[in-house]
Amino acid sequence: MSGTYIRRPRATDCLTRAMAGPDRLVLVNGPAGAGKTWLVADWAGRAAPPAGRVVWLTAESGDNAPGIFWAYVLAALRHQGVALPEGVAGPAGPGAVDDSLLSRLAAHLNARREPVILVLDDFERVAAPEIADGLQFVLHHAGQGLRLLLVSRTEPLLPLHRYRASGELTEIRAADLAFLPGETAALARRHGLSLSDEAARTLTERTGGWAAGLRLCIHAAQRTDDPERFLKEFETGDSTIADFLLSEVLETQSRVSQDLLLRTSICERVHPGLANALTGRDDAALVLAELQRSNAFVEPAGHSWYRMHPLFSETLRARLRTAHPGLERELHSMAARWLSGAGLLTTALPHAADAGDWTYAADRLVDELAIGQLLTGPDADRLRELFTAMAPDTQGPAADLVRAACELARQDTDRGLASLDRAEAHLPAADTEQASAAHLSCALLRVLAGHLLGSVDMAESAARRAEELGGREDLSERLEAHPEIRGLWLAALGSARLWAGRFGSARSALAAAVDASDGPSTALSRHDSLDRLALIDFLDGWPDRAEGRARQAIVEAERSGVRPPARTSLGRLVLASVDIERDDLSSARTHVDRAVPPSPAHGDPVGVFWLAVTRSRLLLAGGHAAEALRVLDDLRETPSTAKPPPWVDGQVALAAAAGHLARGQPSAAVGVLAGRQQVGPEYAIAAAHALLAAGDEEAARLLVDTLPGPNGHGPGLTVRTLLVRAELARILGDEATARHLVARALSVARPQRLRRPFLEAGAWLRGTLDHLPATGQTLGWLPEGLLPETQTSHSGEPAPAPVTDPLTHREREVLELLAELRSTQEIAGELLLSVNTVKTHLRNIYRKLGVVRRGEAVRRARALRLL
Repeated sequence: MSGTYIRRPRATDCLTRAMAGPDRLVLVNGPAGAGKTWLVADWAGRAAPPAGRVVWLTAESGDNAPGIFWAYVLAALRHQGVALPEGVAGPAGPGAVDDSLLSRLAAHLNARREPVILVLDDFERVAAPEIADGLQFVLHHAGQGLRLLLVSRTEPLLPLHRYRASGELTEIRAADLAFLPGETAALARRHGLSLSDEAARTLTERTGGWAAGLRLCIHAAQRTDDPERFLKEFETGDSTIADFLLSEVLETQSRVSQDLLLRTSICERVHPGLANALTGRDDAALVLAELQRSNAFVEPAGHSWYRMHPLFSETLRARLRTAHPGLERELHSMAARWLSGAGLLTTALPHAADAGDWTYAADRLVDELAIGQLLTGPDADRLRELFTAMAPDTQGPAADLVRAACELARQDTDRGLASLDRAEAHLPAADTEQASAAHLSCALLRVLAGHLLGSVDMAESAARRAEELGGREDLSERLEAHPEIRGLWLAALGSARLWAGRFGSARSALAAAVDASDGPSTALSRHDSLDRLALIDFLDGWPDRAEGRARQAIVEAERSGVRPPARTSLGRLVLASVDIERDDLSSARTHVDRAVPPSPAHGDPVGVFWLAVTRSRLLLAGGHAAEALRVLDDLRETPSTAKPPPWVDGQVALAAAAGHLARGQPSAAVGVLAGRQQVGPEYAIAAAHALLAAGDEEAARLLVDTLPGPNGHGPGLTVRTLLVRAELARILGDEATARHLVARALSVARPQRLRRPFLEAGAWLRGTLDHLPATGQTLGWLPEGLLPETQTSHSGEPAPAPVTDPLTHREREVLELLAELRSTQEIAGELLLSVNTVKTHLRNIYRKLGVVRRGEAVRRARALRLL
């Protein structure tokens, strides 16, 4: 603590009592300069170990974005030795934080023996309601594992009345912070002044005991011949803060110090090196240290950085503008260059913008290979907002590349490509360090444009160029510092290949994107790539793999804090598709409802079409064939920026054919699939099934003969291949072969509970199933309508065996959340349990209900009226 600091036990004792009692929230509230931070810092430095682990975070003006705020909170916890589980990784974007991330943080804190005392200093700078809501949520669910100490000039947005009513709030207000006359006298003595009781009382009354005002007055009095008289004659005309700071603080400094204070006032924080650059001197370290020692409203901010009192810096900036017109822009330009050279690019760019030096700002962003930060990562929204103010007449390839990135981020491909063309037209050859970064940025943006336009050729060509440039030695260090570049182009390339139907090469690119650096800047690319890999697995007939990928994508988004609006809808839709194949329509509807509806103009045409196909299949599975076909008709009329490729039309045709068959229109189904039989086995299977329904056994036989064997295809395709062969064999009178093929189909389908192929096979299947051997042991997992009479009760409903080992109250709570399709992490957060404890409860539930899967547990619980 400073040598002039006055300890006030009456206030620090109040903090100690609060931390020893039931209070979970402590508010230290008062005006600027009231001594709030010093008081709490004094208490924190003397707090006894049982009080808890003190974690200190000072809010900055840019912390109003929830993602940035919570990233700093997690970093502060780790810095102070609070170990966080792997599932609490950090937000991926600045705009919002997913609730599940906060749930996991609260659950972890609740399980700690030693409470965490989180001190949020300068909390008045945090004005976002979303942040206050997040703090309220974590504080509520963390139990006694978290004490929150807010230091703020203003009233926080938290519901203080609730904490007052429950006796869980301690408040230290301006009146508590105000100096008493005896403390004022002690403060003066620390500064070398001896005040009479009357003078101390008068000064206390006139300043209201305001700590900063007292210090200002004492500093000024020290420089007069009669300090006590000065303090007595101090009137309102002299008490204007700005005038006082200028005349009695700034103007009392040396000319060197005055110049440094004025010039560095443009910065929120100042480093001696930065101060030297702004002043043209080389002794800023000594000047700043002396200013700090003399209490000239310059405070250390850690790691050799300093910051001024906000009121002081505002006053200085106003003086700078009037005393030195035009100098402020020059100083911002110098600050931008120093900060950029120090590796603080995102701090430098706002200074370049304030200087109106947009050419420099764009050049630095491109030269540092940081253009990907406009597209993804925690700073993306802030940087795009910054560059939206870029002057329209800013020239140069870098400026056009920045424009192109911002336009492509808005899915404005026409303007984006125009800006990209202008940039490429003026780029020098890629034989210099700066030019190579610009060329790589161009290649990245071309890949993204190809993805948005559905042009795989554009994406492939640009990706080859990106790979070529990415191998250059002069770019290796910058590529390592910005892994989002490679993650973005691989994810976009894989998406373009997927849209073109090149599933094998798409899988390779998407898998490489998933394996990119594991950090916030690549979280969205990993999530997006996992979703698309899940779709490819489903289309290849591997529902289990598809489910695993889709759930991995959701976990990745939750772990990294990717907010729901930024997520793709494909993962949820793939999970719905898998559930439809398993005839779990309730779960499928939930996934469809929770999917973020993609817009055709939002750059995700795959999501648009797959949402329509999934909705159509779900309606069809529920017995609404006409509505299912209408959804597909609406899809064909929906405008899209990219023409659907053949495989997309084919998937729509498969769904339409199923709808026509359900309506008893096999000829229409045959017509929809005409000409597609050679595209892939799934089309030949569907066409053969439609031909058999239409009575054309010979044409169906010719198609079935072309079907490949089961090797190399997933169980989804294998089961349908075996069933259509069995159907043909039965029509041709070969009952033994039909039964054999159906038995094989059952053995393939059972491990993954693929019920839908049997429900769509047709009425013939029931007769074949009735004559299979040992049906009571092999068919219990099939839908009720396909089971022999011996498998159902008189009411037609399955007759489950009773539960002999009753579920506990906690297991019932877990089961209820399971029925709501909550993830293990979400259940843990809701019930304030660890993930391992939830897994133990799940194993007990499965054992008691005699099941092995979540969906089976819910269905059996409903059959037993446990839900």
